[in-house]
Amino acid sequence: MTTIRTTCNRCGDVELTTRDVGLELDAEGAEGSYRFSCPFCGTTQRKPANQRVVSILLATGVGYEIVGSPEPITEEEIARFAKVLDREDWFTLLVSSGS
Repeated sequence: MTTIRTTCNRCGDVELTTRDVGLELDAEGAEGSYRFSCPFCGTTQRKPANQRVVSILLATGVGYEIVGSPEPITEEEIARFAKVLDREDWFTLLVSSGS
């Protein structure tokens, strides 16, 4: 089993497994933060994770979630999209807008 070494702000160096660590990835980039509960004091820790740390944690099998998603689609945008799909030439419009 993979061992992840990091530091608790209270206890110092700690060793964790991939199940003990959670990764939060920024929706806009390749960085984020990781979190864990210290096995000694139980304090939840959150540490920044640059691109290198993210790559290592993902490679070892740490679970992740995407945070900071872009703004949700509005009702108005959905209505406009549905209106375009009601047209018989919607596919032609789609293809021509890509060029």
